[in-house]
Parts: sequence; structure tokens; C-alpha cells
Amino acid sequence: MVAGHLQEKKGYYYIVLSYPDGSGKRKTKWLTTGLPTKGNKKKAEKMLMEARKEFVPESRPLRDNMLFSDFMLQWLEVVKPTIAITTYSSYSNMVKSVVVPYFKERGIALSNLRPTDIQTFYMEQLKRVSANSVIHYHANIHKALKYAVKIELLDSNPADKVERPKKNPFMGSFYDSGEVAKLFEAAKGTLLELPVFLGAFYGLRRSEVLGLKWSAIDFQNNTITIKHTVTVCNLDGKHVQVARDTTKTKSSLRMLPLVPAFREKLLEVKGRQDECRRLCGKCYNKEYLEYICVDEMGNLVSPQYLTASFPKLLEKNGLRRIRFHDLRHPNVKPKTKSF
Repeated sequence: MVAGHLQEKKGYYYIVLSYPDGSGKRKTKWLTTGLPTKGNKKKAEKMLMEARKEFVPESRPLRDNMLFSDFMLQWLEVVKPTIAITTYSSYSNMVKSVVVPYFKERGIALSNLRPTDIQTFYMEQLKRVSANSVIHYHANIHKALKYAVKIELLDSNPADKVERPKKNPFMGSFYDSGEVAKLFEAAKGTLLELPVFLGAFYGLRRSEVLGLKWSAIDFQNNTITIKHTVTVCNLDGKHVQVARDTTKTKSSLRMLPLVPAFREKLLEVKGRQDECRRLCGKCYNKEYLEYICVDEMGNLVSPQYLTASFPKLLEKNGLRRIRFHDLRHPNVKPKTKSF
């Protein structure tokens, strides 16, 4: 986090950030808050803290003799504009919290990095995390070093000569038809009712459930189109909600049949939402009018809420603990039509 302070100028608060530039010289950057100084100090201080967290100083030139840990951080900035924000979040969290601290402590330069250094890192991590996690670390390190070869900082990729651990097979825990029926009954009348039905009957992912819009429901032709998702990622310690018109894979973009029972349920939900909007008036959140999974005040059901509330629902009703994602594998699913 860069240094910074508030400065008063002509009756307004300004943010002044201080940071070293690419050559190591100290520079300052002024940002306007748009806030008058009278009565806005706390708001200005909050904006200052956010600006300090989010500001990215000028990068130092990439060199072969720079620390490998510094190279990994700069590689993150190189790939950031080329990948989805959720992918960048995943890369950033792994690199900044695990890879960089380990190699920074050891002071290994990029040009001196050896396969044995990387292999030792993997062996150390396997003492605390699963093989699957280490495989993710390997993917980031390998991609970064591949870039180093591409821009001619290295002649070869040392990660090519490392043995990555064997992936641990995952054994999911799925409900039978009786358990699914009990789950439907337990979720009835709660905010989880629609997500549970969509996950268990239609096999939708969490992001697809929460991203479902009314425009995706064709009541005339009785179809549901899956093409919009809502996810959440962690960027520098902040939870960021991401909505986009895309699915996890190309095959996930699909059309499903709208079964009669669920058709009636959706019409009931739509009527209830219209009534809530009428009763709440200006207090109703109009930002998510397009979405199906909202609460009585119009707030979108968040990914965090769904993840946290689902196991509580199971425990409260004496149901066997499974992940929400495991609902994608019930005994019966409708046939789907891909685009």
C-alpha cells in the first residue's frame, strides 16, 4: 500500500499519494475527492484509504537480475488486462499471499532461479495444503516464467523441469431422490427456495442461479436461457461482485425446458416481487429489477449469502451436509439444448 494523506485546498479535500517511480525516485499524485472540507472528513479518510489500496505505482523495468518475487508481481500487472477479473483475482491471491512471500524471504533473483528452488517450494507447501493447491501455484509460476522466456529474460523455463504433484481425485457427495425431496421442502418459503430448485433440478451453478434474469424466461415457448452469471471475487482484500453476459464454458451457454411446475412458481415469484416493489415504493432497490433471485427489498441474493446459508439450512433440517455445487448431480435432470 502506498503512502498518502489528505490535503485541504480551496475548501475541498484532496488525496495526495506518495510513491517511488520506476527509477526509484519519490513522486506524488494528487486526486480530487470532490468533497467540501466541512463535515466530510470521515468520508474523505475512507476515500484516502481506498485510493492507497488500489493505486498501482509505475512498474520498474523488467530485468533478469531482479528478484523473482518482484517479477511475479509485475507479471500479474502484465496479464491483468488480458484475463477476466475473476481469473486475475485467483492469480493475484495465490501469488501475493503464497508465492511472493516465500521467494522474497529467500532473495532469489530471476536469473538465478533453478528447478530445485521451485521443487523445494512445492515440497514445503505440500506440508500445509493439498496437492491440488500446489498444482495451481505451479500453473501461475509456469505461466510467469514462460513470459520471461518470451521477452528474453530467460533462455528456458525452469518450471519445465519440475515434477508437479499428482492431482487428488475429488469424490463428491450427492443426494438421492428422497433427500432432494426433503431439501425442497426445507427450502420452501425461504430465499434459498429458487436457488435450491435451480441447482438440483436444472443443474445450474451458483453463478448461473444468481445471474438468472427474467429476460431469460420465455413463458410463451416454455424455455430458460442460461447466458448471464453473477460471481464474487477477492481483490486486495475486498469482495467484488462481478456480473457478466457469459458462462463458465462455451457449452454452459444453453437452453433448458421450462417445466410446468417451475413455470407456475416463477409466475408466482414475479407477482410477489411486483407487489413488494409497490409496497416498498422508493425503498425498493431498483438496481436488480432484471434479476429473479432477489429479496423482499429488491436486493440481489449474493454469492456469499448462498454459500453461507446453504449449509445452515441443511443442519437446521437434519440433512446430510453437501456443497451447493453438488446439487448439480441429482438423479434426474431435464434434457438440455445447447446453442
